[in-house]
Amino acid sequence: MQTWLSEALGQPSALAALALLAAGVLVSFIAGSALVFIWLERKIAGRIQDRLGPTRVGGRFGWLQTVADGIKLLTKEDTMPARADPFLFRIAPYIAFCGSFVAFLALPFGNQLVARELDTAIFFMLAVLSSEVFGVILAGWGSGSKWSLFGGIREAAQVVSYEVPRALTVLLPVMLVGSLSLTDIAAAQQGWFWSWHIFHDPFCFVGFFTFFICATASCKRAPFDLAEAESELVAGFHTEYSGLRWSFFFMAEYGSMFAVSGLATLLYLGGWHTGLLPFEPSERFGFVLGNLLNLAVFIAKSYLLVMVMMWARWSLPRLRIDQVMTTCLKYLLPISCVLLVGLALWQLAVPVQVRTTTPLMLAIGSLLGMLGVLLAALTVPVSAPRDGLPGVWTNLPTPLLRTRQR
Repeated sequence: MQTWLSEALGQPSALAALALLAAGVLVSFIAGSALVFIWLERKIAGRIQDRLGPTRVGGRFGWLQTVADGIKLLTKEDTMPARADPFLFRIAPYIAFCGSFVAFLALPFGNQLVARELDTAIFFMLAVLSSEVFGVILAGWGSGSKWSLFGGIREAAQVVSYEVPRALTVLLPVMLVGSLSLTDIAAAQQGWFWSWHIFHDPFCFVGFFTFFICATASCKRAPFDLAEAESELVAGFHTEYSGLRWSFFFMAEYGSMFAVSGLATLLYLGGWHTGLLPFEPSERFGFVLGNLLNLAVFIAKSYLLVMVMMWARWSLPRLRIDQVMTTCLKYLLPISCVLLVGLALWQLAVPVQVRTTTPLMLAIGSLLGMLGVLLAALTVPVSAPRDGLPGVWTNLPTPLLRTRQR
């Protein structure tokens, strides 16, 4: 495409057109994913907490509720406190969104399917994702509210602390592959699923979960959502925001959730590889068809990790700020240091026979564990009977049936 555009428009214009095209595709993907995540979070919350509304309202699958939310945010009055700094108050949501958006420029969705290929893509993503906190701080400071300021400063302390163990766990796949390119790291996991880095050795296995916990904290997701903390700070750093500007903060949050989930997928979960094909699909089926499969696999894996974040939010209670910092500095930071040293010793001192058989053993053990959990979950009824609802509402008629009975 670049060659065709260069012939038609000339070199500078072709580069500008490609940049605009890539930016438009990425913004559309982030906005579309945000709509899906809003719907998904409502459904997950409704099922976990036995909420009648999210499991019943909004048409057959609840999509109308998400549409109603979008219309409400677009038409809601845009207010600004009298004591707020007008410039900082207005620019903060866009800085937060840009921090999330720019990370997608270096995120490969398939083989050579990336907006900008970078040799240092890993640390570029970590750097720009961390810049989202500047928007949070400006929102807290510019609102002229002590509750918003507390939320912004809390988020700054949390992000700076969790960046350290997160970066250390990122170094584990870098040590295995010897490259900071996400494309190279994903390509190194080509083949069967036991070739994924999460099954490479015990240290990488624990490293994935350590990275995912740190990534959840960096996205301000419960139980680490101390930047919002509705129970004590009203709504945290975005207390004074409403309408479209409020929606930009949540688009940034959902975009960051997908970005860190995609990063975890590329580093540990095989990237766009299915784990069931011993070859690269784009080389066997062609660039277009192969990358369509790669794109579907990568998005499915990333969405699954986002669902785990939502699952954790509606299952676990919020931690106190001292517990959040203790978890990072006294537990995750030492664990990540031990993992880094342990992987280096594993590569140098462990016999080749042990290193060869370990991935298969870890993969089979994990697969059996997942099957056990799945079989246990299938024994629990998840669908509501026609004359009642599950959970605490068992044997109680629905309001609709009660009305009909009258």
